[in-house]
Amino acid sequence: MQLLKRTAPFAVSLVIILAVTAVLFYFKRTHHGPHHHLVFFYLVPTAFVAIVYGSVLSMLCAIIATLVAAFFLYDPIYSLYVSDTREVGELIVFALTGLIGAKCMATLAHSPEQRL
Repeated sequence: MQLLKRTAPFAVSLVIILAVTAVLFYFKRTHHGPHHHLVFFYLVPTAFVAIVYGSVLSMLCAIIATLVAAFFLYDPIYSLYVSDTREVGELIVFALTGLIGAKCMATLAHSPEQRL
């Protein structure tokens, strides 16, 4: 039972990231045309995880989201290699924004001033 309590937040966070990935991958495959900046849709679930579970798990989600986005959303698909240098820059900006945002959201959600 203790193991379940410890692993449930990670499992829930991973399921959220994978659900967003499925939606974005479907959108990328069905809508032809430019698909710029899809990775930034991961900021909402990352912020949600930060509010509910804290910054460490949210930062881990931001890192996982960066890798999953590189694998499924950027050409060549099904590879961590990203062919366009602008898209590499986009992933780096997302990772930094996600990490900073995770810490900020967790701090705001769990601040002592909020409990007053």
